[in-house]
Amino acid sequence: MSKKYDYLIVGAGLFGSVFAREATDAGKKVLVIDRRDHIGGNVYTKKVEGINVHQYGAHIFHTNNKEVWNYVNRFAEFNRFTNSPVANYNGELYSLPFNMYTFNKMWGVVTPQEAAAKIDEQKKEAGISEPKNLEEQAISLVGTDIYEKLVKGYTEKQWGRDCKDLPAFIIKRLPVRLTFDNNYFNALYQGIPMGGYTKMVENMLAGIETQTGVDYLKKKAELDALAERVIYTGAIDAYFAYSLGNLEYRSVRFENELLDIPNFQGNAAVNYTDRNTPWTRIIEHKWFEFGKDENGNDLEKTVISREYSSEWKPGDEPYYPVNDEKNSALYKAYAEMAAKEKNVVFGGRLAEYKYYDMDAVIASALAASKKELA
Repeated sequence: MSKKYDYLIVGAGLFGSVFAREATDAGKKVLVIDRRDHIGGNVYTKKVEGINVHQYGAHIFHTNNKEVWNYVNRFAEFNRFTNSPVANYNGELYSLPFNMYTFNKMWGVVTPQEAAAKIDEQKKEAGISEPKNLEEQAISLVGTDIYEKLVKGYTEKQWGRDCKDLPAFIIKRLPVRLTFDNNYFNALYQGIPMGGYTKMVENMLAGIETQTGVDYLKKKAELDALAERVIYTGAIDAYFAYSLGNLEYRSVRFENELLDIPNFQGNAAVNYTDRNTPWTRIIEHKWFEFGKDENGNDLEKTVISREYSSEWKPGDEPYYPVNDEKNSALYKAYAEMAAKEKNVVFGGRLAEYKYYDMDAVIASALAASKKELA
C-alpha cells in the first residue's frame, strides 16, 4: 500500500515549517502536526488589544546570514527594531550590552581607554588567567563591579545554580563594547515581523495541510503509517520514551498583565539583575513594534510579561538545555539511537538538544531539506 503523504512533519515551529515549505515546493505531499493548539512553536505571537504578545518569551530576529534573511522576508515584512535592553540593579539603570554608557554610569569614565584600563585593573586584581567557570569568565571580560551588579544575580536566577558551578562557555558571547552602541546583537539584519511571528509562520505553511492539538507520541504507529518519512522536531528523549533517562532543561514561567496605561517601562526589555527580585526580566511587548498598531496608530494600553526561571520537570515547557557533561553524554547516547531510526529525520532545538537562535534553526532546516530532497 502506498502512503498518503511523503512527509509527516512533527512540530509546526520554525524547523518544521521551513522544511514543510521546502518539501511542498519540491512537489512533495506533506502533513504538519503539532501537539499544541497553535502553529509557530515558541515564536507564537497572540494579538491582545492590538499588541502582538510573544507568548513564549521575547523573540527578536537577528542574523548575519543573507540567505536566511532573504528567506524570511519572503513570508513577512520586518520592521527596524533594534534590541537595546536595560539592566535594573536595585533601581540603578544600566545599558545592555555593556558599552560606554554602562562604563560611564558604573565608574564615571569617559573615554574607551579609561574603560579598558578599569576592566584590566579589575581582571588583574582577580588574578584570573584561564577562566574555569562562569564567574571567572565574566570577571575576565568585564571586571568585578559589572559582574557583581549586572551578571551574577541575573545568571544565578536564570540557571538556578551558583556562577562558580556553571561552565565558562555560557557567557563567552557576552557583548562588551568600547563604543556608545546600544545594539545588543550587532547583527547585519535585525527586526520583528510586522503583524507578528504567527502571521509569518502562517505564510510559510500556506496551502500545506496542518493539524494542531495532535500528540504524535500518543498516536505514533497510526501517524507513522500515513507517511514515507517523518521529520521529528520534538524532544529526543521523549521520542525514545525516556528510556535512558530525562535530559535536563531550564524552564520559564510567564505572568502576563494587560495594563490600562500607554507605557509601563519605556523599553521592550528590562533585566532585573539583583538576586532578590524574583523575576529575571519584564518584557513590554508593544515596544517591539514602536508602540503602534499595524496602521501606525499609537496603542493606548500595554501588555507586560514577568519572566521567572525555574528548574524543568516533566510536563513543563523545556526552554534552555543544560549542556553540562552529564546531559551532553546522555544526549549523545540518544543521538546514537536516533541515527538508527530508518525513516526519521531529527531536527531543531529539542530534537538536537541545542540552544538555537532563530536564524540558525532556519539555516539548519534549509540544509536538512536540501539534503533530504536532493
